[in-house]
Amino acid sequence: MAMRLEQAVRGGQDGWEGSFARRARAGVGGEIVNMMALSGATDVISFSGGFPDPSTFAGQELANILAEVADDPAVFQYAPTSGLPGLRDWLAGRLERLEGQAPAEEELIITSGGIEGLELLGKSLLDQGDVVAVEAPSYLGAIMGFRSFEAEVVGIGVDDQGLDVEAAGRLFAEYRPKFLYTIPDHQNPAGVSMATDRRQALVEAARRYGVLLVEDVAYRELGFAGERRPSLWSLAPDVTAQLGTFSKVFTPGFRMGWVAGPAPVVAQLVLAKQNTDQCTGALGQRLLEEYGRRGQLDRSIATARRLYQRRCQALLGALEEHLPGGVSYTRPEGGFFCWVTAGPGVDTTALSPLAREEGVAFVPGRPFYADGRGANQLRLSYSKVEDQLIPVGVERLGRILSRAGEGR
Repeated sequence: MAMRLEQAVRGGQDGWEGSFARRARAGVGGEIVNMMALSGATDVISFSGGFPDPSTFAGQELANILAEVADDPAVFQYAPTSGLPGLRDWLAGRLERLEGQAPAEEELIITSGGIEGLELLGKSLLDQGDVVAVEAPSYLGAIMGFRSFEAEVVGIGVDDQGLDVEAAGRLFAEYRPKFLYTIPDHQNPAGVSMATDRRQALVEAARRYGVLLVEDVAYRELGFAGERRPSLWSLAPDVTAQLGTFSKVFTPGFRMGWVAGPAPVVAQLVLAKQNTDQCTGALGQRLLEEYGRRGQLDRSIATARRLYQRRCQALLGALEEHLPGGVSYTRPEGGFFCWVTAGPGVDTTALSPLAREEGVAFVPGRPFYADGRGANQLRLSYSKVEDQLIPVGVERLGRILSRAGEGR
């Protein structure tokens, strides 16, 4: 009792920070808050957030569908925790068409975006001190999410062919992680994709060591060439939980995603969701289902691919022209992102406020690593930058990196 009174007094004197949970006091989530703020800035050319371009949003089409479905009171009611039957049926059929197989009813759950899928997996699988393997670099939201469950996050390197699968096998043997989180297609942040032979080797290693693969396919449908390498889930549904989102190809305003995986894992995710948000909004589910069944989603994705391919080509051309010698960058085949590596000794975190003064924004590389590497790296997102502004922003970035290199 005395300790609680002391804590209450301390909270009143010093603010509420002293009452925060230990994981909250570690600052989990701050990087994403800062990145979202930069993405909305109007005084800079922002290559920061991974936002879809608003021109890909189907406002009028969705308004028409809304007028049709709004007469059904069910769209304003609670939905089943695992998702509405109609959307689950449509999504299972879509996965069968795209991936070559359909999840069984007990192998699929609708989530409130991809980030909730990560939250549910963490809540269901992670105890304090458990090991989670991620790519290095990897999606910073995943790293922060896993750390919020007090897991030990260990990184595995990537190159232009994706994840180093041999290193992954060695890590599996040594640590037996609860799962490996990977983005095989047009990875965030590096923009690279995993080679087909590596995918096969990875699922074999996962089976050998009993490691669950969490495959994030957020950018899978945004490949520029139209070629689709086999998904990990299609190769090994017994050891893979495919985590998907419609935020990049439908609209992020409706938080829509899914997890397809082994039935025992999905059953636990359903239980976890009941104590998270109980259900994904029924209205958004119905709009997505109708939009998809009418073929409008596929047409929208085709248009989005062309837009992002054009912007990626503009970015690569500008990088070739304006970056100083000794700076390298990846060449994405899809998705939203390009990864830039400056020379040793350059600190992109320190450069970030200087860049904003010059009218350009990027995300420094360090938050994308579990171990604090990446000081001389940065991520550029071209998805939401207007075509004519891309070379202007890159020219500004090139000047900044040139000065930083001269100062070493």
